[in-house]
Order: sequence, then structure tokens, then C-alpha cells
Amino acid sequence: MDLNKEEESLNAEEQSEMLLREFNSTFIFDRRLFYAEASVSFIYADALFNAGILTRLESERIKNGLQTILKRAEYDPDYFNNAPSENVQTFIEEKLVQLIGEPARRIQINRSRAEQISTAFRFWLRDEIEEISVHAKKFQQSLIQTGERQIEGVLPMIKSSKQKRPTLWAHWCLAFYEMISRDRERLDEVWRRVNILPLGAGNNAGKYLEIDFEETAGALNFEGIMANELDAVSDHDFVVEFVSACSILIIHLSRFAADLLLYSSGELQVIKFKEEKMTNSTLTLNEVCTTALETLRGKAGRIFGHQTAILSNLNGLPLNSKKDFRAVLEAVFDTVDTIKSCLEKSTIVLDLVIVNKLQVKFLNSDEPPVSENDISEFNESENTLNKGNSSKNTVSEEIYEALENAKKNLIFEEN
Repeated sequence: MDLNKEEESLNAEEQSEMLLREFNSTFIFDRRLFYAEASVSFIYADALFNAGILTRLESERIKNGLQTILKRAEYDPDYFNNAPSENVQTFIEEKLVQLIGEPARRIQINRSRAEQISTAFRFWLRDEIEEISVHAKKFQQSLIQTGERQIEGVLPMIKSSKQKRPTLWAHWCLAFYEMISRDRERLDEVWRRVNILPLGAGNNAGKYLEIDFEETAGALNFEGIMANELDAVSDHDFVVEFVSACSILIIHLSRFAADLLLYSSGELQVIKFKEEKMTNSTLTLNEVCTTALETLRGKAGRIFGHQTAILSNLNGLPLNSKKDFRAVLEAVFDTVDTIKSCLEKSTIVLDLVIVNKLQVKFLNSDEPPVSENDISEFNESENTLNKGNSSKNTVSEEIYEALENAKKNLIFEEN
């Protein structure tokens, strides 16, 4: 009986240990940093060799091992599932040890886990910000193109749930173009603060070991090294700034979706989407677009929630890196996926918009949504200016000029 109790006690302890290990593991989501971590370690092997810490043979074996790991991960879909680890750093280290033996552990010389995760995360986030900006730019290009394509389209401006004076569809497109321009500026500012290397901050041990972290920063395309080692591993300001920038961006996309839903509603019917049947679906393209816009509008709360969670997590967190921060990574990963998906879908839906001819409809109201006087005044002012009775450009001409300037700005960015 005593032997059975002892076995049961051991089994309970093993089960408790297993549950705690699973609870502490972040590999299920931080493995997204796999490529970033391997790339940083590859360059760091060169830095250790140049400092005389690794021999040429050790450095080459480590780099060849890292390349092998990257190739296996690329071609084997179950590569990450075969060897569960606590986090992506231990995963790479374990795989490297399996390939080249104990010399693999020398890649950890003079860098802590905190420096590793911070460096890999900045390396990854820097590329993601650039990709988000590319998606945002494509959305801007779509706004310009659809504005030019339907330059004479007219929308009723809404105020207090009632339609007011009409405005050009292209003018509406340019308003969102400006919003996205500011969003991209904010992302650029965050990118500059992300693109600083935390590895070797303070350079105290680095001086003793003669590791050239400036050269390492250059090889990894970082713009510099952080000045204080404690700040380097505890600085998460850039995370808050990034998610805040995404929160503002998703607000703009949510407003974009809300406007299109309103203008395509049965009450207004100012716009519609291309009337085509979806492949392998009973739904029309119009129905699919409407559903996509409703989904897009609802995504805003998801990113707001991540922002609140991150602020709550970092509030009162002591200096030096803690395990708490690993939980923040999951929120950032989802924010990146959500914002890229929303930008992509916004561009797709916008390209399918058709602006109907604005008509006066009384519907179920005593007052028309857009009065005949409003439309006649709008057309009259355009006609008067077109006849040359004024030195001013027509509204249409001014909007067209603004579209051309916006297009030139995007072309200038590419050059």
C-alpha cells in the first residue's frame, strides 16, 4: 500500500510539473520569431569570431547549423511540432546542439535571454511595420484610382442622421487618403524607435570581450545601439506606440466601413458593389462586400482590447525583463495580423464600389434626404465656373488636381 501511495505521489508530481511547463511555455506563439532569432544568431556568430571568442571552425559550424535549421523548418510542416520547447530561443538552441554538439551553446556567450528576445522581437517587428505600410500604401492607391474612375460621382454628406449638402465621391476618397497618410507617418516614427539594437547596450562586457556591437548593428541593419543595458531589456514603449498607431489606423478603416455601409444601405442606395455571383456560393458579391465591411468595423474592438491588455501588463512592471512580457507578444502578433488583413480587405472592397447617380428620394420621411435645391445649387455653381464667369477652379477641377498631387506623392515615395 505504501509503495502504491508513493507511486501515486510521484505521478501527481510529474503531472503537476508537466502542467506547469505547458503553462510557462510560449513557444506556441513566439515561434513566429524563429526566422528573426536565427538571423540574429547567425550575425552574432560572426561577431564572436571577430572578437576572438569563437574559432573559425566553431563559427562556421554554428552558421551552417542555423542554415540547416532554417531549411528544415521551411520544408517540414511538422518541424515545430516534433520537439516542443519552452520558447523559440530554447528550441533553436536544442536543435543546434543536436546538429553540432556542445559548441552550439557558445553562441550564448555575452548575451542574456532578455537581450535575445528583445533583439529578435525588434528585428521581426521592424519588417512587419514596413509590410503594414506597404498595405496602407496600396489602399491609398486604390482610393486615388477609384476617385479618378468615378470623378463625377456625388455623395450626400451625413450629419445628425440626416443628409446634407452633396460632395464629390473623389473628395470623400481623398479624405481617407489623408487619414492613411498620417497613419503611415506614425508607423514610420515607431519604426525609427524600433530599429535600435538592444544587444550590447552599455557595452560594458562588450568592451572587455572586444565585441564590436556597432558592426553587429550594421550587419543587422539597425541604426544604432541602445545606451543603457537596463533600459534595453525593459523598454517596451515602442510596443505601446505601435499598437496605438494601429488603433488609430483601425479607427479610420472602421469609419471607412461605416460610411460605405451607410451609403449602400436601402435608405440611401448611393453606392453599390459589382453585381456578380461568387464562385461556389449562392451569395452575390454585393452581399459578400457588405458582410466584409461589417466584419471590418467589428475588428476595431479587437485591437483596442490588445492595447488595453498591453498597457495593463506593463503598468508597474519592474526594470529588467520579466516573463510577463512574453504574454504581450501574443497581443502584438494578433494586432499585426488583424491590421494587415483589414487593409487588404478594405482595398479589395473599395475596388468593387460603383457610385450610383444621386437622386432625390423622399422614402418614409417628410423631407427628402437631399433637397432639390442642394443638388441644383451644386450643379449651378459648377456650371457657372465652367462658363468662365469666375477665375476660380470648379470643385471638380480642384479635386482632380488634388488626386494628381496625391498620385505624385506616392510615385515620389517609390523613387
